[in-house]
Amino acid sequence: MPGDEIKAVGDLLAARAKEGVAPHEVGVFVRSQAEMSRASAAAERAGLPANVLDDNVETASGRVSIGTMHLAKGLEFRAVAVMACDDEVIPLQERIETVTDDADLEEVYNTERHLLYVACTRARDHLLVTSVAPASEFLDDLRN
Repeated sequence: MPGDEIKAVGDLLAARAKEGVAPHEVGVFVRSQAEMSRASAAAERAGLPANVLDDNVETASGRVSIGTMHLAKGLEFRAVAVMACDDEVIPLQERIETVTDDADLEEVYNTERHLLYVACTRARDHLLVTSVAPASEFLDDLRN
């Protein structure tokens, strides 16, 4: 359930804050705007102010950075949560449904896998990747 995921990420953010990780040293990423409310709710649960990243990708001192995986490239945080890695969210089902041939399907899968990889590699010290069942098949890649 999304509520369980929000609780888990919120609790992680609160625990990192108690350990001395400043809010601006934390990033929370999701696949698309559709999942942003989950990321915002997690920061709120932790009692941490948040800054929603836009195309300018400017982090704000004293605020958790929340954004889509597309905006993660080039950033680094001590702690990162990558949320909503659900089946049909990553890879995004809407993209898969528009594919007309196998070569395009492979490109979509590679691009989506790369998005997840980039988001996960923004973490310097702590990484949490979450989903609501059923989870994305890409999470199996992270276990290997």
